[in-house]
Amino acid sequence: MFNLCTISTQSHLFKVFALADSLKNYNAVLHVLMVDGDKQINSHQTVVFHYLNELTDNLTKALVKKYQTNLDKLRWSLKPVFLKHLLVTNNSVIYVDNDIYFYSDCAFLFEKLSHNNILLTPHFYEANPLQNQNWLEANFRVGLYNAGFIGVNNSAIDFLNWWANCCLYNIKQAYWRGLFDDQKYLDLVPILFDKVEILKHNGCNLAGWNYKNYQIQNLHEQSWYVNNSPLVFIHFAELSLIKFSNPENILHKAYLHYQKALKIYLPTYNFKRDFLKSFTILSYFYYLKWKAFRLIEN
Repeated sequence: MFNLCTISTQSHLFKVFALADSLKNYNAVLHVLMVDGDKQINSHQTVVFHYLNELTDNLTKALVKKYQTNLDKLRWSLKPVFLKHLLVTNNSVIYVDNDIYFYSDCAFLFEKLSHNNILLTPHFYEANPLQNQNWLEANFRVGLYNAGFIGVNNSAIDFLNWWANCCLYNIKQAYWRGLFDDQKYLDLVPILFDKVEILKHNGCNLAGWNYKNYQIQNLHEQSWYVNNSPLVFIHFAELSLIKFSNPENILHKAYLHYQKALKIYLPTYNFKRDFLKSFTILSYFYYLKWKAFRLIEN
């Protein structure tokens, strides 16, 4: 049995259950840490629920104390300590954000963890210095690796302690300080730790920020190929939903399939872009600032 995990609030359980459904044919169990309350939830057949009162170490207590008034920061900060908690009884665990959806078997990822301690997945933003330079610079603003996917085995405890202490130090979006929530710290991981694999499989972590880099083929509803590799999972973060909700987008059928999967557990769900989201506003601000400096330079 392969062990994956995610962290969620009550309001996002419909995404958790859709994620679990996407894993049900791949001999996988999904461990879910709930951060808002200890009310027991009726179990899904491939979901095991965990609660904050199970994590009793001092580092977890410090993280909860610091971020308990901001559930987003709390979720992000708890990734390393939840992974460490699960490694007590499992040889390897993969963390995935709850807005990820699998399309093919994840077994090969766990095979990689039999001879690597840590798996990271790059954002694979565009990196052409001659065009779309804003994406090139995004690599340095928000981080080379996506914190929505982290694989570890039980030799990665030093890394998890380090990452948890980074999160305790600060979870903040401050480009000028080199900070981006829990994510930017991961840039240092291949330098500081051994046996780190940077996962370059084209079918892993396909998203709205990288799909233009690939040749994508759709064979039928749930069978996709990315640069001739099977699609493993899509990260349906907000940018992915914005891009793929366009009927002209090559991944629109995948978007519709995901929406259908979500509606099984929340029939009233409809994706609506949040223009007032603080990150969206900040991103537009930095883009306009970047554009202005580019015009001055030229």
